[in-house]
Amino acid sequence: MTSILKRFTNVAVAALVVAGSASLAFAADKEITFSGSGGVVGEVSKEVWFGPFEKDTGIKINHVAAEAKRMPQLEAMVKSGNVLWDAMEVSASDYPLGVKKDLFEAIDYSVVDPENKLPTDTREKFGVAYAAYSQVLIVRTDKLPEGKKMESWADFWDVKNFPGPRALRGRAEDNLEYALLADGVPAEDLYKVLSTEEGLDRAFAKMDEIKPHITTWWTSGAQSVQLLSDGEVYFCPSYNGRITTLVSSGIPAEIVWNGGAMHKSYIAIPKGTKHLKEAEEYVKYRTTNADHMREYVTHLPYPGWAPGLFEGMDQALAASMPTYPQNQAVQFAASAEFWAENLDAIQERWTEWLLK
Repeated sequence: MTSILKRFTNVAVAALVVAGSASLAFAADKEITFSGSGGVVGEVSKEVWFGPFEKDTGIKINHVAAEAKRMPQLEAMVKSGNVLWDAMEVSASDYPLGVKKDLFEAIDYSVVDPENKLPTDTREKFGVAYAAYSQVLIVRTDKLPEGKKMESWADFWDVKNFPGPRALRGRAEDNLEYALLADGVPAEDLYKVLSTEEGLDRAFAKMDEIKPHITTWWTSGAQSVQLLSDGEVYFCPSYNGRITTLVSSGIPAEIVWNGGAMHKSYIAIPKGTKHLKEAEEYVKYRTTNADHMREYVTHLPYPGWAPGLFEGMDQALAASMPTYPQNQAVQFAASAEFWAENLDAIQERWTEWLLK
């Protein structure tokens, strides 16, 4: 009897060990590694996205702060077959590079957006646009001529009716698009025109007109805001999130959304992830959960396109977002693909032009 009991106990213990091991293995499978921004963005994401996602799904997120050269890292992982990340943020400029090198899994939209509620232009084959920022014209309203309102890049170029010092970013991207808009090119034709030698010449010719009136070619968003804050320039493009700094410090300024350059950031799944199902769940959560996105934009003004995002949002806050329908409608979608293919050649010409 003792022998039988002993054998039964040993079997029971073994079964518990096996069951426990299975549970641990299952728990391990319910964890993904996400490569995303660090700093303030990482802290806000931890509070607004990672914690709630684990609570709602049981899938833990191991956040790895993204490094500047993460695309070469990803490429090395994919080639070696040892992919350590399961989902990742991808900038607009890195996305076409990753697609070209076959570094991402195709997105299964039957899982991520089964009801097709996300806008078509956010549903790329290998990534989902989850956040946006815009480079927009910011105007010191106290520096405008009485009774006049700056409403376009054509007005920015109109130094007779809108006199005063101006600044632009010291790079070709966005500036050449602004120049063509100021010259009357429709937003939907910008890259069609800019892709031709004649169109490029046209953009630089228009830049020739404004160049004598540009007092500073800024190199950072902080610098652009400081120039406006100090009154060194009256009109200057900057990033939509930067105007909060100006207004909160008492500077009368406003965004001209018309002609703004909207840039998208993507969330993608590295090719060869060992946790594809869990990664897809996070992509879905991050791109379609309006409740958490509403909370996120109260910390950082970089919204996505979650269905119903602006329902119930404070109207003033909603109207300050780049993806707010009325704002998005008058902006152009900055083409990372165009600049990925043409930057080197155009940048060389731009550098020579700046030095003239």
